[in-house]
Amino acid sequence: MSDPTARALRLLSLLQTHRFWAGPELAGRLGVSERTLRRDVDRLRELGYRVGASPGVAGGYQLESGSTVPPLLLNDDEAVTIAVGLRTAALSGVGDGDQTSLSALAKIEQVLPRNLRRRVSALQEHTVPANRPGVPIDADVLAQLALACRDHERLRFRYTDRAGRESGRHVEPHSLVPRGRNWYFVAWDVDRVDWRTFRIDRLSRVLATGVRVPERELPAKDAAEFVQQAHGGGSGGNFRRLEAVVRMRASLEEVRAHFGPWASKAVEGPAGTVEWPIWGSTAQELLAALIWIPAELEWELVGPDEVLAAARGFADRVASAVHASDP
Repeated sequence: MSDPTARALRLLSLLQTHRFWAGPELAGRLGVSERTLRRDVDRLRELGYRVGASPGVAGGYQLESGSTVPPLLLNDDEAVTIAVGLRTAALSGVGDGDQTSLSALAKIEQVLPRNLRRRVSALQEHTVPANRPGVPIDADVLAQLALACRDHERLRFRYTDRAGRESGRHVEPHSLVPRGRNWYFVAWDVDRVDWRTFRIDRLSRVLATGVRVPERELPAKDAAEFVQQAHGGGSGGNFRRLEAVVRMRASLEEVRAHFGPWASKAVEGPAGTVEWPIWGSTAQELLAALIWIPAELEWELVGPDEVLAAARGFADRVASAVHASDP
């Protein structure tokens, strides 16, 4: 093996597999003289690897632990094992709020060859941790999002909201946050000019754009706090949040003029409408927002069955309670 770089990598791979190598044996495995072996060892030391050497007839070389972590060489089986372990840790929500597993997962998935990624996916699909979240998450999507967060790379994807409506999103990634039984993706929505949280199990067709942007400052202490604010502040993740959308036939300017800051999250909808999101911890709390809609506006309520049923029931109760004035 004549190429010094290839030989150094081969030497490192051998040193990582044995605690101790006799000098002649190691030189023989590399097909070089012991003098060349010593030069290659010195090259590894310059790169930050602590390679111990013992002199004499029984002397040899040993890779020692150091004060920093130098690059590691892994064979295929080792790389697959580590990737599966990291995926399992991430999907299990180990260390709730800790991004270490995701950071490591993003790095190793980035360099895995396609054939090894298939092996990782096959193994991970049949590895079910005891504390796996109730909502299944695609580990490939999780790794892709983690990588985009690290590199501040804009993404495009399709998103299905709670009401079952699908839309295209163009975002600047910030963080991934496990909360309760779900994973949330925190990002700046480029089209809506606002911060958003997305349930990762509702994302599909994630596409990297190749466009990298400066990191934006989150309007919270950290991403975990932002998700907590967006989805309720109950302790232990037990806070319940209901969401619905009021679709009004009006311009965005009219809606914002009437509702002021309460319409900051209103967006243009289909066919000349404006969609105003409302939410609450109960259906009754959510429906209280409807009394502020101007009487002259045509509108409809879009949301989960629980909210719509509560709205119909309330309307019926109001109708039965209202009587014409006595003549």
